[in-house]
Amino acid sequence: MNPSVARFRSGEIVLIEPFTNSGSGKDGHIGVIVGRGDALDAYIVAPILQGGDHQPSDRYAIPVEAADWEEERPDGKQVICVDRMMTIPESNIVTERLGRLRSAKLRDVMRAWSALAARNFSRTFHAANRPGNDPVRASLEEETGDADQAPAARGIPYAGRVFTEDEVEAAVSAALDFWLTLGPEGEAFEKDLAGVLGVRRSILVNSGSSANLLAVSALTSHKVQTGRRISPGDEVITCAAGFPTTVAPIIQCGAVPVMIDADPVTLNARVDQLEEAFVTGKTKAVIMAHTLGNPFDLAVVSDFCRRHDLWLIEDNCDALGSTYDGRLTGTVGDLSTQSFYPPHHITMGEGGAVNIVRDMRLKALVESFRDWGRDCWCASGKDNTCKNRFGWTLGELPEGYDHKYIYSHFGYNMKPLDIQAAIGREQLRRLPAFVEARKSNWERLRRSLADLEEFFEFQLPTHATGWAPTGFAWDGSGHRADASWFGFLLLVRPDAPFTHSEIARHLDARKIGNRMLFGGNLVRQPAFVRFRQEKAGAFRIRHLSAARTSGIKSADIGALLPGADRIMKSALFVGTFPGLSTPQVDSIIDCIRDFALTR
Repeated sequence: MNPSVARFRSGEIVLIEPFTNSGSGKDGHIGVIVGRGDALDAYIVAPILQGGDHQPSDRYAIPVEAADWEEERPDGKQVICVDRMMTIPESNIVTERLGRLRSAKLRDVMRAWSALAARNFSRTFHAANRPGNDPVRASLEEETGDADQAPAARGIPYAGRVFTEDEVEAAVSAALDFWLTLGPEGEAFEKDLAGVLGVRRSILVNSGSSANLLAVSALTSHKVQTGRRISPGDEVITCAAGFPTTVAPIIQCGAVPVMIDADPVTLNARVDQLEEAFVTGKTKAVIMAHTLGNPFDLAVVSDFCRRHDLWLIEDNCDALGSTYDGRLTGTVGDLSTQSFYPPHHITMGEGGAVNIVRDMRLKALVESFRDWGRDCWCASGKDNTCKNRFGWTLGELPEGYDHKYIYSHFGYNMKPLDIQAAIGREQLRRLPAFVEARKSNWERLRRSLADLEEFFEFQLPTHATGWAPTGFAWDGSGHRADASWFGFLLLVRPDAPFTHSEIARHLDARKIGNRMLFGGNLVRQPAFVRFRQEKAGAFRIRHLSAARTSGIKSADIGALLPGADRIMKSALFVGTFPGLSTPQVDSIIDCIRDFALTR
């Protein structure tokens, strides 16, 4: 194909020699040139049918109004049939040109054409990524022969991306716009997420770990009110067991993590240790995760922070859709964070968010640290929203220095791509169904493994005292936690005839995904051991001083953080994610039962 000799341009309306039984013009059939074919002197043409002959029944029948034509137009109602596209040799195109579509309508036609291809591709090749009990998935697996394989033979992941052709189309559509950096899709997603959560604002970032770093960094700003700012050497209380990037931002910002223990059954922080970890004038904040989707004791933690005038950051990365006393997690603290990595509740590949729960003064601080540390708050591609771009005098810069290049913080570049946000918007619409699927899968696992309590302790929601097939028993606090479960915990009992490593190897050998509880006791991780050895006062454990923590022995850590140690030695989890089908969940159950009952 030689583009330089093309006789027709995209959008031109032409007459074509007969190739169908309907929609003919006076001297042939009307079509719109959409593009060039791979073959020399061939064009891709979408037929235009008379509206009276064809009632548009779906999105691929594009109606054409009088205003959609640049020049003279065919008479009557017209419909461009994108789903009847075909390649036509140039010799079949009559030289007479009837007119041309305006650019906006041609864009609609070509976008619909791309969407049709993208959706067909996804339905053909992404069946395994559809929701677990999606009837379309079952039908497609039947067609490809995958349904004949036992679930375990194909492998059962502990988590993964769950999507349909909607997300693929959204990604392709955003790619066609080629905005690339965070733009209109990102702005829309931020509004959508904030609306779902009921917070003042959500700020998109490139990962959940970055979200935690930005949340802590924002509280170190010189713009935070005196007495509440986190300064180097100040302390932040956190949990010793969990994911390292809940704790790492404290260190990266020059503050001191103060570790309290974890409850091995809820997997959350021992909130009864908060007061002993607190130091007047030094403690400035609390950051904790809702582990495996289980809300931590927000009543106690938020009261503790209120009484001591501390910031509260909720690491909500594992818990989107969980509630505490009917209120969504991530909406109680001052800031909260989300992750959109594929194993999480919704995904955009890589991605995360910082949620501004109440105080909008924090928005500009988070965005500044996200966007290179700049003082300007204009969105990408926009200028002078402050109406004073060249009127600022800050630092020791000359008067009138461009505000877009004034930096008030040592920041980062932590924005995601607009394509990711487009995917995220589709995912967010699935959140209610995803949450219900996680709860249903968790309950199926729990009911089917109920007779294995001699080998395992199973996770309980915060404030629950027990489980029965009829539901949970609750403590007398009056508070209730409703988890959107990230996984299903298997806490191996000390007297079980096997270890958590042995059952993990058994599951792994049978292609059943499983994970230990992230970093386990973080104090024992190589990075933290080396940090403690190399830097005096690197972190504290509970009531101990920094000096005593620096010289602590391994046996003493076990005495101070027994829950974190038990999680490290005994806990693993399997999947509950919405991509699991009922046969897959049953295969997980069978594998666990077979292992436990034959030891």
